[in-house]
Amino acid sequence: MTLLFRLPVAALLLLACSLAVAATPRFEVRYDVGFLPASGEAEVALTLEPGEATVKRFVFTMPENRYSRVTGDGRVDRKGDDVVWVPPSRGGKLAWRYRIDRKRANGAYDARITRDWVIMRGDQLVPPARVTATRAARSDARLKLHLPPGWTHADTAWLPARDGDGFAVINEDRVLARPTGWMIAGDIGARRDLVEGMEIAVAAPKGLSTPRMDLLAMLTAVAPPMREAFGTLPEKILVVRGGDPMWRGGLSGPRSMWLHADRPLISENGSSTLMHETIHLVTRIRGAEGDDWIAEGIAEYYGTQMLRRAGLLSDARAEKAVSWMRRHGRAVRTLHASDSSGKRTARAVALFADLDAEIRERSRDRRSLDDVARTLMRDGARVSTVDLREAAEAALGGPSKVLETPLLD
Repeated sequence: MTLLFRLPVAALLLLACSLAVAATPRFEVRYDVGFLPASGEAEVALTLEPGEATVKRFVFTMPENRYSRVTGDGRVDRKGDDVVWVPPSRGGKLAWRYRIDRKRANGAYDARITRDWVIMRGDQLVPPARVTATRAARSDARLKLHLPPGWTHADTAWLPARDGDGFAVINEDRVLARPTGWMIAGDIGARRDLVEGMEIAVAAPKGLSTPRMDLLAMLTAVAPPMREAFGTLPEKILVVRGGDPMWRGGLSGPRSMWLHADRPLISENGSSTLMHETIHLVTRIRGAEGDDWIAEGIAEYYGTQMLRRAGLLSDARAEKAVSWMRRHGRAVRTLHASDSSGKRTARAVALFADLDAEIRERSRDRRSLDDVARTLMRDGARVSTVDLREAAEAALGGPSKVLETPLLD
């Protein structure tokens, strides 16, 4: 006991954290995924090894039009869109097939498999599940992709396992760690680098004309100012690119994003789809119901600001970008909406620019919007206008005049 009192506070905290991790009941999961180009499907097998935890039941959301041939050890029941799996106490395997091709309302694909490659999200391969298990249990998960003949490479949002056998899937926020995020496999080309402790990978089907190195260089340049602004970076960013008939946009996922090959790295008005999605996946800020403008506005504002701080946009050009957003969103009367895009997001950018200026002026440049953003980074928890006002007040030392606006009524 005397020895413990002599330890530094930091050492005591480290000891407490180590004991907490050691006390967490663990179970092991392996996902084996094979791609079947001829049928347009993926064949998925989940293998469970209980370990220290008792896992009694999984309830997966598996609509029949996407998931078929569901079989497994123990008891497997389908109830509408739900598949209930009660595995044997010693563990076991659950297998299914997933139909990959998905089209948006405009006919463009946001997931597709051809004879040469596949682009999709792992969230779809392994759908959400409600798990009944030992209290506070967590999983150690591994993803293994089995490629058809002629397919040479695969990449995901996850880093390779330490033993090199598949990808290590880590998510301590959920009982079941799922292989979420974008993935690509097949006859593909990739470029990667390690910057600020973060792996950056850019991958696309071979034969596609896309500036992999330009994109890699841009993310390399903005990594240092992003770490300075947000305090942390993900272990990996994977950018998946493709051409028509894939969806002509950008969409982020956990530690990964989709970006159509025809999207410019920087648009004429100074905005950047690449940077917008990068800010989303670095900050993980999500707006609460009716407050989607917070996440979208921060992503759009910081997308331009990171380019400026990295020296890829001049101060004058960055100011013009904000001025363009201010004009574009001037007719917006409220920022509250279930989805923020276009003019509403532009109006949010103007508000965040004004809030940043207010914080810098009142703190004599000792604080900025960066302090607010770091407060709102809550590992995926949704943030509201109330949360924003509280974070701004903490940075200002008092209420924000900028946030006292009819836009937020």
